[in-house]
Amino acid sequence: MSDTQQTEPTPLEGISYFTPPDDYLLSGRDGLVAIIWEGKPPIPLLEEDFALAEAHGAPDYDMVGRGIYQALRLNPDCVGAAGYAAVLKEAYPHIVSELGGQIIMLEAKEIDTPYLDRKINFLKIMALLDPGNAGLPLEIARAYVDKGSRLSSMHSAVTCWYAAVKQLETALSLNPDDIHVTYEYGEALYVLGRYEQAAGIWSELIAHLEPSKQARIEARVAEILAGKIPMVPPLDYLTALSIAVEQHHNGFSNDAAAIINDVLADQIFAEQFPMNEVYYLLGTCYQEIGLMTEAAEAFKRS
Repeated sequence: MSDTQQTEPTPLEGISYFTPPDDYLLSGRDGLVAIIWEGKPPIPLLEEDFALAEAHGAPDYDMVGRGIYQALRLNPDCVGAAGYAAVLKEAYPHIVSELGGQIIMLEAKEIDTPYLDRKINFLKIMALLDPGNAGLPLEIARAYVDKGSRLSSMHSAVTCWYAAVKQLETALSLNPDDIHVTYEYGEALYVLGRYEQAAGIWSELIAHLEPSKQARIEARVAEILAGKIPMVPPLDYLTALSIAVEQHHNGFSNDAAAIINDVLADQIFAEQFPMNEVYYLLGTCYQEIGLMTEAAEAFKRS
C-alpha cells in the first residue's frame, strides 16, 4: 500500500492533520512554489497552526513547512513520509539546508543517546530526500549499532541491531560492491548469531581487501568454521547486560554483578566485544555490595 493509499495518519505529539479542499494549491516563495495537493496525504500541522488553518480554510506555506518538518523529525517512518519529504525537497530548500546543518553539527561532537536518536531521525529524513544515496542507510545503520552497543540504551539492543541489518541491506541494494557495507553487514549478522551467513559474506570479501585486513577477516572466518564462537548469539548477551543495568538501577547490585559475570565468563564474547562500560558497571556493583578488592580489579579493566 502506498503512502497516498493509506488513510490513517500516524499519531504524533503536537501534530494535528488537516485535510485540505480538493483544489488546494500550496504556493509560496513569490510564485516559485505551486504544488497541487490533490492525491497527497493529510497535511501535518503544529497544533497551534491547525486552528488558524481551519479558520482560513487552508494552511499557508509556512504552516505546511513547519508541520511537515516537525512530523518527520518526530517520526520519519510515519505514514506519508515519502510524500512529505518530496514536498520539502521541492518547496522548502531552506528547511533541507537546515537539516543538513543539524547533521553536520551532530557529527562534529560526542553525543548522548537522545541526540543519537535525533541523528537517526535526521539521517532518515535525508534518505527520504535522496533515496538513491547508499551512504545514508550506511550511516543510519552505524548510528543504530552505536545505540545498540551502549549500556545506557542497551534495552533497545534487539530493535537497534535488527534495524541496522535492514539499513545495511538497503545500502547493499543500492551499492552491492561497497566493501565497507559488506563487512559491516557481516558483522551485524554475526551479532544476531547468523555465523555461517556472516562467514560466507566475509569469505567473498577477502579477495577485495588489502593484505593486512585480509588476515584479520580470514581469522574471523576460520574461527566460525572451527566453532570458536560465543556460546549464545552476542545479541542475547547484550540483552542480558541490559537486564543487569536495570537491576543495578533498581538497587539489586548483587544480581546485576552476577549477570555481568555470567556474560563475561564467555571469553570469546568478552574478547570480541570489549566494552569498558561493562567493567565499570561491574566495579560499581562490587563497590556497592562491599567487595572492594573485586571492585578495584573491575575498575582497573574499565
